[in-house]
Amino acid sequence: MSRRDEVYVNALSGKKIPILTLDHKWHQLFNQVHSTPEIKRAEEELNTLLKQQGKINTETKDIKKIKNRLMDEIVNMMEDSDNPETAKKIEDNKRLIEECNEKLDEYRDNNMELPKLIGEANKKLMLYTMEACYEDIHENKEQIDAITEWINNIRIELKKNMVRKEEMQRRNQDLYAYMHDIFGADVIEIFDMKFGVDDKKE
Repeated sequence: MSRRDEVYVNALSGKKIPILTLDHKWHQLFNQVHSTPEIKRAEEELNTLLKQQGKINTETKDIKKIKNRLMDEIVNMMEDSDNPETAKKIEDNKRLIEECNEKLDEYRDNNMELPKLIGEANKKLMLYTMEACYEDIHENKEQIDAITEWINNIRIELKKNMVRKEEMQRRNQDLYAYMHDIFGADVIEIFDMKFGVDDKKE
């Protein structure tokens, strides 16, 4: 992570950020914005950590169930603990309970570290996401500015051409009026047909 990114991460300290790969809106966002190799790697890293956490949580529950069953068996066998076979079964259960405890301790240690790692990976993914979004925003803004300039230029040209059109229409009307006054309506009608003039105002 770059020094600049660390500044942003520190500034975001204490801010609640949803786990992005679990957020439907984050996935919808990528219908609107381009992805990058950094985003893909950060997404994979976050998902891997979340899978680890999910696996640990599931296995912790399973081990606790096994441990409780073993303890219940010991309690039920205590009355017959003088029986060598029962005593051996109790010892086996105690050994298995100890193995369960060791595994639970291991999972608890891992689970204490995982939320921090998940939070860091999530913030990293957020930074890459923001970079991609703002890149698209800036690119769109450049295109918007270019299109706006084009529209403004077209408006100016349109106004100029509208003025030219009106001037030419007035000129045609004046020419027609002069010809009409000089040569008369009958002559003008003959030449209208010869030169194909339908609209005497244009």
